[in-house]
Amino acid sequence: MDFASIAGILSGISLIVAAIFLRGNLTNFLNIPGLMIVLGGTIASTLLTFPLRDVIKAFQAAFFVLYEQKIDPNDMVKTIIRLSNISRRQGLFSLGKIKTNHPILEKGCNLIADGAEEDIIRNALRIEIESLKHRHFIIQDIFIKMATFSPAFGMIGTLIGLVQMLNMLNDPGNIGPAMAIALLTTFYGVILSTLFFLPIAGKLKARTMTEVINMEIIFEGAISILKNNNPLMVFERLSAFIPPKDRTISEREVYKL
Repeated sequence: MDFASIAGILSGISLIVAAIFLRGNLTNFLNIPGLMIVLGGTIASTLLTFPLRDVIKAFQAAFFVLYEQKIDPNDMVKTIIRLSNISRRQGLFSLGKIKTNHPILEKGCNLIADGAEEDIIRNALRIEIESLKHRHFIIQDIFIKMATFSPAFGMIGTLIGLVQMLNMLNDPGNIGPAMAIALLTTFYGVILSTLFFLPIAGKLKARTMTEVINMEIIFEGAISILKNNNPLMVFERLSAFIPPKDRTISEREVYKL
């Protein structure tokens, strides 16, 4: 579970609710029609903009970000070095027997074991990386668009409320409550945009960058194993993807993996 995401959402909601309680009543900020306008309008515009399957994948990806830990590039480097040690002792064909939950890593191992040429491995893994970037860009774009739609529908709800308020000018006692309800839809739209949609898009972008780095490590690792297959040289090449202060493996550990 990504505790940073959970902590961010909970702390944001808690601070807003606490601020409301300090100077008012929470029930004053509840308006079902306003929520219907903002949520319904945002979802409707999103479905008009993107195919349904992409929208479903986007929400699945958001769930994945909250509940799945990302793979540390250090762990991926260690995995590639282990594969280098295995292939050095048992031969390149032994990599074809490796079982892993990472489909790109398994694909790289199979290509090496099948005796694929360097250009074939390079092209195959590069296509996988570009395809991942494209898929993730669509998912991020969905949440960015939702972050744009929700404040806009908040303003629409406010305009609807203002029209209703103007129709009650003959009753001054209802103008204040009507104005408050009108402003609530803008409040809902801004909260959804800044506390949910934009942060989720940012988190997905960060996750994409980490996954791309891991795939680059697999890509360069596969080429290194095919060309040289010296674990120390593989380590030197792959460690360049990780900032020196973040590296958790040293040269002394290379042959122990």
